[in-house]
Amino acid sequence: MDSANAALLERFYDAFNRRDGDAMAACYAPDAIFRDPVFGQLDAAEMAAMWRMLVGRAADLKVELAEHDADETQGTARWIAHYTFSQSGRPVVNQVRARFKFRDGLIVEHFERFNFWRWARQALGPVGLLMGWSPGLRLRIHREARAGLARAMQEGNGAVPPRSQDGHQ
Repeated sequence: MDSANAALLERFYDAFNRRDGDAMAACYAPDAIFRDPVFGQLDAAEMAAMWRMLVGRAADLKVELAEHDADETQGTARWIAHYTFSQSGRPVVNQVRARFKFRDGLIVEHFERFNFWRWARQALGPVGLLMGWSPGLRLRIHREARAGLARAMQEGNGAVPPRSQDGHQ
C-alpha cells in the first residue's frame, strides 16, 4: 500500500464525515473526473460543487471508511454513508465501492458504484421498492440530481469560488 495515497483517501473520507466540502474538493486535481449512478460523469468543478452541495444539505450524515487500499497510481475504497434522504425524510445506509486514479498526490479519477435498487428502497420507500430497478426511475433521479446541482452552482451553493486574476481565491 502506498502510504501517501492511502493517507489521501483517509483525508478525503475524514473530510466527508466532517461535512467539509472544501477539504474534499482539495483532494482532486484540477482536471479530475467523477462518475456515479446518480450524477453520472462530472468534471472537477461540478464534482467540487456536488460535494459542497451534498454535505451542506446533510444535517445527520455519518461516513465510515470501511476499507481502502492504494498504490502509487490507483486505489479502492469501500465506504458506508448513514443519512436521512432529504426529499423523503427516510433513513438511508448506503454501501459504496469506489475506484481511484492518482497523479501528483491528488485524485484524477473517482468512480463509484452502489446497489441503486437497495438505495431507492431506502430513500424512496414503496416507490423505490417497486420501481428501483427500472431505467425510468434511474433517469428521473439522475435528472433531478443534475438539476439540483445546476441550481446549486448557479446560486453559489456549492460553486467553486471564482479566482482572481492573480490566481488566488
